[in-house]
Amino acid sequence: MVTIRDVAKYANVSVATVSRYLNKKGYVSKETEKAVAEAIKALNYKPNSVARSLYHKQSNMIGLLIPDITNPFFPELARAVEDVSQAYGYTIVICNTDGDAEKEKRYIEALKRKYIDGLILATNELTAEDYISYQLPLVMLDRSIGDKIPSVRSNNYESAKQATELLINRGSQFIAHIRGPCHIQTAEDRYRGFKDAVEENKVAHIVVESGFDLEAAKTVTEQILTDYPMIDGIFASSDVMAAGAMKGIKSLSLSIPNDVQLVGFDGIPLSGMLIPSLTTVAQPIYKMGTLAARLLIKQIEKKPIKDYYYTLDTTLIERETTRSEKK
Repeated sequence: MVTIRDVAKYANVSVATVSRYLNKKGYVSKETEKAVAEAIKALNYKPNSVARSLYHKQSNMIGLLIPDITNPFFPELARAVEDVSQAYGYTIVICNTDGDAEKEKRYIEALKRKYIDGLILATNELTAEDYISYQLPLVMLDRSIGDKIPSVRSNNYESAKQATELLINRGSQFIAHIRGPCHIQTAEDRYRGFKDAVEENKVAHIVVESGFDLEAAKTVTEQILTDYPMIDGIFASSDVMAAGAMKGIKSLSLSIPNDVQLVGFDGIPLSGMLIPSLTTVAQPIYKMGTLAARLLIKQIEKKPIKDYYYTLDTTLIERETTRSEKK
């Protein structure tokens, strides 16, 4: 394997000179720069990335923590983060936490030992103080936690309210909300939007909690429809949960949307592939990911940031799981 000493010998300069050239620190004459560059090319020298990380205390790597790699929403976010990061010369390390606080801690501590340059957190099992204590550039993505960590998310409250009002306007008179876990702020915001919509319109309702996964939502849906057969509308806190709700509705031989209308949240491609196709609140997923990556990179590179907190608008897409008019 070619070493920095081989490059120095080939270019007839000192190892320190080659080091200054590689690290862009200290003076190197134009003539010497050319000699070193030619030596690197001729020898096909590849700098030791681990050694450089130790020297600079940085790695040009960004950690992206997500709670569930099997949920299609998060790979879409990851793609956007990766596209922007690679354009700026950063590599993404994706960590799947499974919503486990201890696993999340282990990942962050391991990444920090590798001199990770910053973290994008699409999960928040820890407290704001925990995250801040790691002393790394941070951005919350599809999450918010306190007012000290920058965040990128959609307008969850207004969007949930709009989705619920669609069910009401299409004739639903008893609406269930399958909400996400209480400790997740986005789920809480969507719950508040639902709650305000049904209370303002004096519509009967019930709220049940579920994990953001298909089978849990299916089980919950079967239970509530059995206990409350008068339910004729469901607002699910994610598209994956809505897909589970759809399975639950069909397992009871009920018709969508004639017996039960259904609205999801996220706008992942799966929502348009379901049969019937899912009415959903579409988040600007790619834009969210790109904004988060740019926001983090600016922090890493100590560049000025105009806005620390982004709340993006969504689009309500009406498809086949809601009626076109009141029943």
